[in-house]
Amino acid sequence: MKVAIVMGSDSDWPILKPAAELLKQFGIETEVVVASAHRTPKKVQDLVTSAPERGVGAFISAAGAAAHLGGVIASYTILPVIGVPINATPLNGMDALLSTVQMPSGIPVATMAINGAKNAAIFAAQIFAVSDPEIQKKLIAFREKMVEDVEKKAANVAAQL
Repeated sequence: MKVAIVMGSDSDWPILKPAAELLKQFGIETEVVVASAHRTPKKVQDLVTSAPERGVGAFISAAGAAAHLGGVIASYTILPVIGVPINATPLNGMDALLSTVQMPSGIPVATMAINGAKNAAIFAAQIFAVSDPEIQKKLIAFREKMVEDVEKKAANVAAQL
């Protein structure tokens, strides 16, 4: 299984690149596509409807402003769609957050924090981990490393007292 990372603009890539890198750490293949819900709707439709043939098991969708991309993707598939609202307007991403989280009943899009691409990658890995013991192990190791990192930081602060 792989994750399709779909962004509305190439300017979103710096925010999404860490998600692609994290998925790679978990051993999850990705495909990365720039497609606009409004400017290239046919491309989005074709990308989504052909996803099972390419081995895609989930989508991470990122868009700013009106942020309809996640909802449009979800309208064409029953695969999980994880939305990442992007801070791309004077509203600091709140417009994208509200557009992504307020999906109509029956067409869900899991919504991360504004610019929350890393959590989107972790969430996708958790979805795959339900049936993949190797990804489960990698997620457990990832969490253990976070604990170690926090303990090191705590020790550094304690040493300065």
